[in-house]
Amino acid sequence: MRDAENREQNPIETPVILRADAECAVYGLADDPDKLILTAYSVFPGIELIYNDIHADLRIESPGRGEGVLEINHCHEGRIEFECGEESCFLAPGDLSVSRPDAGVRRARFPTGHYHGITVRIDTARSPDCLSCFLQDVDVRVSSLAEKFCAAAPWFAARSSASIEHVFSELYRVPPEIRRGYFKVKILELLLFLSALPVEASRPSYSRAQVVLAQSISAFLLENTEERITVTDLSRRFGASPTMINLSFRGVYGMTPAAFLRAQKMHAAAELLRRSDRTVLDIAGQFGYDNASKFAKAFRDVIGVPPNSYRAGVDIDSCAPT
Repeated sequence: MRDAENREQNPIETPVILRADAECAVYGLADDPDKLILTAYSVFPGIELIYNDIHADLRIESPGRGEGVLEINHCHEGRIEFECGEESCFLAPGDLSVSRPDAGVRRARFPTGHYHGITVRIDTARSPDCLSCFLQDVDVRVSSLAEKFCAAAPWFAARSSASIEHVFSELYRVPPEIRRGYFKVKILELLLFLSALPVEASRPSYSRAQVVLAQSISAFLLENTEERITVTDLSRRFGASPTMINLSFRGVYGMTPAAFLRAQKMHAAAELLRRSDRTVLDIAGQFGYDNASKFAKAFRDVIGVPPNSYRAGVDIDSCAPT
């Protein structure tokens, strides 16, 4: 099972280009590319669409960040944390954010160790400001969006909604023969959607103390996976009220401590299915399951497919369209 390290112990990773061709550039970690794959397509000058596939608790400094960059992120699966000064902001599945990395949103972390999502990165110095010029009677300007969403704070988030799902859902399953043109159409649709999106209250942020508390709890849980630990036990151990325990942990990990521990076991099992030829029953036993059907149900509840199906389709554990 992955190490649960707090913010100070978790190093900042900088993805590097693993390969590139006329269609896209693929970024990853030189020492372990299975942990992180970023598949980046250039759609317009200065505008990239990036598919993010993460299988570890990482802190990353995204490639291409700099002054004048506007980032739009959509969380498809898992959870992503953005460090905003002394606070942290989070996206859950279906959420969307707009941020300016040069104004304080520097790094991303993936606290549950599993994440799939899309980033649209706009370099405002290189991109055409009037993208709407491609369509008559539509007025959408990148500079206006940056002012609209990031004038008061460097990070804005919108909760999951049917409208957001409509904009992004088809990007995860684009037929290769229309991919390039379709990306252009969807970028224009996204910017038009954002131009009409009300700037309402973002998701709440969490203090450094709350994040550190949640990380300490997760480390303790992962060191004691065979024990039944209640919120009352955690409250006594960490000197925080049950309310603070629940608020901080759910804020960082998006689930209860018990659900977190179960999910971590299943993601660790998925990693063994990806990287080894051990039998499913052998892997199940490592995580406390002596019954293959009970393990298969727990695995399916977290991962979405049974263990054998996951192993057969391991190469598609990615949100990038194939």
